[in-house]
Amino acid sequence: MYEPHVKPRPVLFPDGAVDGLLAAAARAPSILNSQPWQFRVTPTAIDLFADPDRRLSSDLTGREMIISCGAALYGLRLAIRAIGYQPLVKVLPDPMQTHLLATVGLGELSPPTDAERRMIGALPHRHTHRDAYVRKPLPPGLLIRLQHDAVAEHAALALIDQPVQFTQLARLVARATATLSADARSKADAGRWVRPPGSHEKDGIPASLVAANAGPHAGWLAQRDFASERCAVVPEPDRIAPAATAILVTDADNRLAWMRAGQALHRVLVHAATQWVFATLYSQPLESPAARTMIKSSLRLPGAPQVILQLGVAATTRPTPRMTPHRVQAPRARRDS
Repeated sequence: MYEPHVKPRPVLFPDGAVDGLLAAAARAPSILNSQPWQFRVTPTAIDLFADPDRRLSSDLTGREMIISCGAALYGLRLAIRAIGYQPLVKVLPDPMQTHLLATVGLGELSPPTDAERRMIGALPHRHTHRDAYVRKPLPPGLLIRLQHDAVAEHAALALIDQPVQFTQLARLVARATATLSADARSKADAGRWVRPPGSHEKDGIPASLVAANAGPHAGWLAQRDFASERCAVVPEPDRIAPAATAILVTDADNRLAWMRAGQALHRVLVHAATQWVFATLYSQPLESPAARTMIKSSLRLPGAPQVILQLGVAATTRPTPRMTPHRVQAPRARRDS
């Protein structure tokens, strides 16, 4: 006899599936490719932890670390769809464990949709773009579909498509970037995470992917000049501008909102990558609550700004390295500190 109060038994992960799930989750974007996540695996659940040892010293509240982990959570959700299940997700499941950000299990069997299959196929070449864009418009209707993606993850993608808005944003980002570049903690972060030529590390930004910032280019927002610190790269004289600028916003500015921002960010980026559209990301100019408030007020945004994106079409991909599934697994007995 069926007893409705009896909970169904948790679904076991298929044999051999976990490494693939973790590898997909680890393809997520993270601040300076710091990959600040760990996963604790049990037969029926994968727990996502923030790894405080990988938090940037300039990320005082952990906002960027949590956004990065939210992105990894979306990657894990998408990977679970790839093996034919619905993911069961609990975000911030235990207030006593502040570094435990989510618990994910397997729900009902359900084959991925065509759209999900395309996104799963785009995961390996999705990357934060640091090269030249192609002088080509975005596919028709893509920006609207990306806005729908953000809404589906409890966020919004505000387009900065008016010249006055862009000028205001560019001025605010330039000011925040200049402050950031002079900050001792931020300089220490660059020293830790920008890898020198010949490095074999599986995290951080390789010197070969760092472009020198030789001053303003039309249509571009100011970027930090890591190259002058760690490697000599000749900037492009005529840098093709991105096709669109947008800001990912959330209705609040707390840990839950940052987790939502990370999931929305990765969903937007992977969807865009199915059309060979990639993004240059700006999160660090928003580190300060005052900077976020200023940008929200000046641009009349519908929520708290979390990440700025500049999008464009690219014909090639140069993804950053990733740690192996073994390296991102936490011990079974891990306890929050």
